[in-house]
Amino acid sequence: MTVYKETLYDGYGQAFDVEEVLFEQQTDSWHLIIFRNPQFGTVMALDGIIQTTEKDEFVYHEMLTHVPLLAHGNAKKVLIIGGGDGGMLREVLKHDSVESVTQVEIDQAVIDMCIEYLPNHSQGAYENPRTNIVIGDGIDYVCQTDEKYDVIISDCTDPVGPGEVLFSSKFYEGCKRCLSEGGVFVAQNGVVYMQPDEVLTTRQRLSPYFKDQSFYTAAVPTYIGGAMTFAWGCDDEAIRQQSVELISERYKASDIKTRYYNPAIHTGSFALPQYVLEVLGDD
Repeated sequence: MTVYKETLYDGYGQAFDVEEVLFEQQTDSWHLIIFRNPQFGTVMALDGIIQTTEKDEFVYHEMLTHVPLLAHGNAKKVLIIGGGDGGMLREVLKHDSVESVTQVEIDQAVIDMCIEYLPNHSQGAYENPRTNIVIGDGIDYVCQTDEKYDVIISDCTDPVGPGEVLFSSKFYEGCKRCLSEGGVFVAQNGVVYMQPDEVLTTRQRLSPYFKDQSFYTAAVPTYIGGAMTFAWGCDDEAIRQQSVELISERYKASDIKTRYYNPAIHTGSFALPQYVLEVLGDD
C-alpha cells in the first residue's frame, strides 16, 4: 500500500495510506489526486495539501455555513465563492428560508469531478432549483455583480497560488459592495497555531470594509495543527454577540439536522485562545 504525505508545513505533516487512487492529474502548475483511505474514506489533495475528506468534511462545512446563517437570522440570498465539492451548497440548502444560492466556481470540471468522486459532499445540491452556478473568477464576480447577498461564504484553498487573491483587500472590498445591509461575510482562514500571521493579515485587510472583524474556530481533524479559524466580517457587532438562547430559537425553527454544529458550539466558537488574541492585539 502506498502512502500520501501532506507537505503543507516544513518539518511536520501527516500521512495517509492509499487503498486506491480514484483520480490523479499532473499539469505544469498543479497536482490533484483523489484516493481512498481506510480511516477517512475518499480524500482529495491538491499540490500536497489535503483539501477535503469524506469522513470529517461535515465539521468544516457546517461551521462555515450555519454560524453566519443563524447569526443573520433572515438570510434569503447567499453567495458561495469556491466550494466546488458541493458541501457548502448542501448545508446552505438545508435552510428552507434561503430563497437562492449563487455559487461562483472557477472551473466546471471541479464540480463534475466532485459529483463523480465525492457525491456525499453535494448530495444532489447541484440539481436543486434554488441553486445558481456561475463558472468564473470569484474576485471578478464580487467586483462586478449588481446582486446583493445577505451572507457571503468564501470557501477557498489556502492563500498560495490561485487561491491567494481570495485573501486580498480587493476581494474583501468586492464582497462588501455586494453584501446587503446587515449582511455577514465569512471565510476559511487556516489553522491558526500553524499560520498565526494569516489572522493578523486578514484582520488588517478586512478592517477598512467591516466595522466588526473577528474570527471563530472549529477543530477539523484532517486540517492538522489545532483549531481552524474562520474569518468574520460584519458592520453590526451585535450579530456576532447574540445569546445562545436566541441562536437556539433560530436553530430549532430552522429544523436543520447537524452533526457538529449546535447553538452552544456557535456561541462558544467565538471565544478565541489567548495566543490568538495576542497575535491580534486584543489581549
